[in-house]
Amino acid sequence: MTSATHRTAEEIGRTAAGPRPLPPLGAQSVAADLSHVDTTLSNGLRVLAVRKATVPLVELRVWIPFAGEDKLHPATAEVLAETLLTGTARRDRVEIDAELALIGGDLGAGVDPERLYVTGSALSDGLPTLLDVLGDVLTGAAHTDAEVGRERERLIERIAVSRTQPRTIAREALQKQRYGDHPATREVPQAADVAVVTPDQVRALHAASVLPRGSVLVIVGDLDPQTVPADLERALGGWASDRSALRLPPLPELTGGHVLLVPRPGAVQSQIRLSAQSVPRTDPRYPALQLANLAYGGYFSSRLVENIREDKGYTYGAHSGFEFTDQNATVNVDADTANEVTAAALLETRYELGRLGLVPPTAEEVESVRQYAIGSLLTSTSSQTGLAGQVMALAATGLSVEWLQEHPARVAAVTEEQVAQAALDFFAPKRFTGVVVGDAELLGPKLTALGDVTVGEEIAGE
Repeated sequence: MTSATHRTAEEIGRTAAGPRPLPPLGAQSVAADLSHVDTTLSNGLRVLAVRKATVPLVELRVWIPFAGEDKLHPATAEVLAETLLTGTARRDRVEIDAELALIGGDLGAGVDPERLYVTGSALSDGLPTLLDVLGDVLTGAAHTDAEVGRERERLIERIAVSRTQPRTIAREALQKQRYGDHPATREVPQAADVAVVTPDQVRALHAASVLPRGSVLVIVGDLDPQTVPADLERALGGWASDRSALRLPPLPELTGGHVLLVPRPGAVQSQIRLSAQSVPRTDPRYPALQLANLAYGGYFSSRLVENIREDKGYTYGAHSGFEFTDQNATVNVDADTANEVTAAALLETRYELGRLGLVPPTAEEVESVRQYAIGSLLTSTSSQTGLAGQVMALAATGLSVEWLQEHPARVAAVTEEQVAQAALDFFAPKRFTGVVVGDAELLGPKLTALGDVTVGEEIAGE
């Protein structure tokens, strides 16, 4: 192609009268009709089975409430999760891995202050084997002395590394600022606590807390949902208890207030973490609040990103989004900045919070975030993995597949006035508390000059 015939992208996008107008957005798709079963087994386990036969695979998720008040609970729970799949009375670690490999499958486990979770996948015709292995580890995980010792040492090393990471430090500081000593704040155990966990403690915690009643199992894929409950009754028949899995105590409601500057001497970057009370997905205001959040900082074209990333270059990335814990919900704002612009970035972050309520999103902004909200939801549930994750997130708070199917219509019905009201009600700067983690000697004078910023104690071990 010669220079005489070649046109640049800029030339293609313009006419003699100016830039070419973008074509209007097409009609938004509706959520697919998802054939599913939502039932409770005889052992108290809630089961959601959803057919999505895009590929001959199945995705499995198990969510077990796993709260604990004991000081060593977080450490013991972490060791339990690490050793859950290392052997049972029927299978050792190698046999578990070999059986899963033969069905193109895998299982993994993890834990946080709210839940113990198991994730897995397999070829659809390997579902009976996947369920059999799952039932075996839930009821008969051995947590042998050797495996506990091995995984405990690995866990200590990972925790030591994790606790040096700025994001981990900022998250822990935010949790303590929001919720004090509530068990929800114990997301990363202390290495010293892990070091004293014994195999007997792990086995005792499994027997006492890995319980079906009050737990949820989601399975999505190329399957017949109607047959899944009976399959699970057979595979998990030995998993039973009269007691219910232990949920976290209710979280206190955030009331806003000051931001705490958490000293981290020598840090070259700062972490800004703000948080305010929100409403759960079942609240009729949630769809409007969802759109207001997107307009503020929930996607790349949001006001916050345009301000402190695109316009001023204070941060590579800024974001706001929701955090759901049991029946509690918050909206969080995150940004990492260089020290010299941290105070300015916090000022602009607060400015955009206030502006959202006083100069609410325009009709064009509302329509843009509406299309994004519906489109991203449909995209995120287009795969079996994404759908399984979405269904589990909803089921863990008592919602159903119907909520997921109906939500695009709720978002489509939100008015510009409702978004404006949600912005005014939920994004006022005074509603937010939070932390800035960084070098207090450098940051303190400017941040405290902004107002509503106090200097806290240096992070232990830093």
